[in-house]
Amino acid sequence: MKYAHVYALFLIVVFHTSCGQKQTNPPRDNISKGHYSESQLKEAATSKAPNSMVRNVRQARNGDILIASYLGVFRYDGTSFTNLTGKIISPRFSSFWDVLEDRKGNLWFGTSVSGVYYYNGKSFQHFTTKDGLASNSALDIYEDKAGNIWFATGGGASRYDGKSFRNFTTKEGLPNNEIHTIMEDKTGKLWFGTRGDACFYDGKTFTVLKNKDGKTFKNVWSIIEDKKGSIWFGDVDGLWRYDGRTFTKVSQRGAYAIIEDKKGNIWTTGSNESAGQFLEDSSGRPVWALSRYDHKSLYNKNPTVAEIVSGGPALLGLLEANDGSIWFGGLGSFIGVHRYDGKTITDFRSAAGQK
Repeated sequence: MKYAHVYALFLIVVFHTSCGQKQTNPPRDNISKGHYSESQLKEAATSKAPNSMVRNVRQARNGDILIASYLGVFRYDGTSFTNLTGKIISPRFSSFWDVLEDRKGNLWFGTSVSGVYYYNGKSFQHFTTKDGLASNSALDIYEDKAGNIWFATGGGASRYDGKSFRNFTTKEGLPNNEIHTIMEDKTGKLWFGTRGDACFYDGKTFTVLKNKDGKTFKNVWSIIEDKKGSIWFGDVDGLWRYDGRTFTKVSQRGAYAIIEDKKGNIWTTGSNESAGQFLEDSSGRPVWALSRYDHKSLYNKNPTVAEIVSGGPALLGLLEANDGSIWFGGLGSFIGVHRYDGKTITDFRSAAGQK
């Protein structure tokens, strides 16, 4: 397989929980650009579609699909792909993890080693630690209700108000400076998933989440609020739901990315588990899955879950497009970006997928 040797370039960190249960940490960005061959870098620079690891998939206000791939950020207009970052950084030096279109129509690109890029449709601006960003590792971008842009970085949470950055770290009360995700709920509280404990911020104080047994929720990569106001997140033990009073473990399946679709179904990507056993394929690679939890049974003791597809070593970012299709990114057997229309999965690296 063309991309088979790429597996070796990503380190999958496997750790044990206090219960002895195995889980997979999403691939960390420790790839050396030197591991890409000249032909791969050339292909990435001229490719019509993303052909490297896709961490996040978003939607622009006009309905276009925005894809943050490791070797470039792409826009898909329903017909063709456009590389938005080819003019500012070559694949040899790029390392994109997230993309966001803000309410003014400006685009933000987050990278794992090169800080943040801002694009207003005409020119680019580059922000790094020299400009006040907490870290040059910006893995997630979020716009709050006030229009501030937040960056989940490896050195804390950075908030940009259009003029300057304000950083929140352990000095301000965060439980861990390595931030994975940020989300604002309907009440205005900000939720943070970190490599350590998950927490929320009410504007004054950071509060670490704890279940009834006093256990915290560690290594949270995705947090959403559903239509009912419940908070969903995945930690090292699986998928959880919080209704403001009680934490309920919905599934032991991993949850790297979480979305709620228009029907109220919950979709996740994450490590696949069965009876508490960590699954690997015949080559010893971890198995990840795209899963859908049926909205009619979400509050049952054992909700109905459909596994749409599985593979490895990871399935990552998730999006429901305006037409109801589900887009997801990954690497390995699902490297690049894919679309699921309810029946068929389209691989956009293929010639058929690019038509």
